[in-house]
Amino acid sequence: MRNLETFASEEAKESRYKKIFLSDVVVTRKRSLFRGRKWNIVDVITAIWVVFVHILTLFAPFTFTWGAFWAAFVCYALCGMLGLTLSYHRNLAHHSLKLPKWLEYTFAYFGVQAAQRDPIFWVSIHRSHHQYVESDKDPHSPTNGFWFSHIGWLFDSGYIVEKFKERKNVEDLKNQPFYRFIRKTYLWHILAFAVIVHALGGFPYLVWVVGVRITLSYHLTFLVNSACHIWGNQAWNTNDLSKNNLWVALFTFGEGWHNNHHAFEYSARFGLEWWQIDLCWWFILFLEAMGLATNVKLPTTAHKLKRSFSSDNKLK
Repeated sequence: MRNLETFASEEAKESRYKKIFLSDVVVTRKRSLFRGRKWNIVDVITAIWVVFVHILTLFAPFTFTWGAFWAAFVCYALCGMLGLTLSYHRNLAHHSLKLPKWLEYTFAYFGVQAAQRDPIFWVSIHRSHHQYVESDKDPHSPTNGFWFSHIGWLFDSGYIVEKFKERKNVEDLKNQPFYRFIRKTYLWHILAFAVIVHALGGFPYLVWVVGVRITLSYHLTFLVNSACHIWGNQAWNTNDLSKNNLWVALFTFGEGWHNNHHAFEYSARFGLEWWQIDLCWWFILFLEAMGLATNVKLPTTAHKLKRSFSSDNKLK
């Protein structure tokens, strides 16, 4: 495995810079989560929402019903796998496959209900992450600290504006009226869904479908940004901190095979080995068999050879 300290400057080797627990990742530019920066209205609204769903989750033991549990589970699968993983990530951000527009928009709307911002924002941030990975312009590198990479960056829109003033990397989505509409009305869709859930199932369903489901989805998704750049193993020479992490992969429909993804970001398949569980990839195969997924991209043998560590050693 590569020496991860190569991402640190010479000064980072001094004692005032610390490694993240049980890793070789050095925090070289620690950013405060709360103090020493300006909070604007977007940051405040985001913080209030995140605190709200976490507080709702505290009521879970007292409101449990099997109906509420299974409703939350189904919504988690729809919004997490079909919405975030398949739509936002593999389809929209990387064009790893092509879907009919009616299905693309349906899956993207599931992603909206994951409450992780609208498709234009999400895709723009993710493309920037790949373009500037582990550099000063990476939106959520753990070299800024674990908690900042995990969730803190969400509450610091000034940091995003500072790094990406124009954000012209998502024109393909901005050109589509559907995504522009979702961007303008995003918050109303989240609130309307919460109202409908409460009207149909009462407080227990609100707790489980909105609180537990979204809180769980947040932290599992955010582990891809944080844990999968800190703990795990590297199968491919990607010149960054990305890791394959089995435990994250098991709960994120295959997203935890993050080093695989950084090596072949265009690939619709993240779990490249037979034993690497990738539920989203299996669903893509189903869509392909049904004729609903086309232009499904996979890494070539030549690209795999180029990314392998053995190839890197030969070049040396």
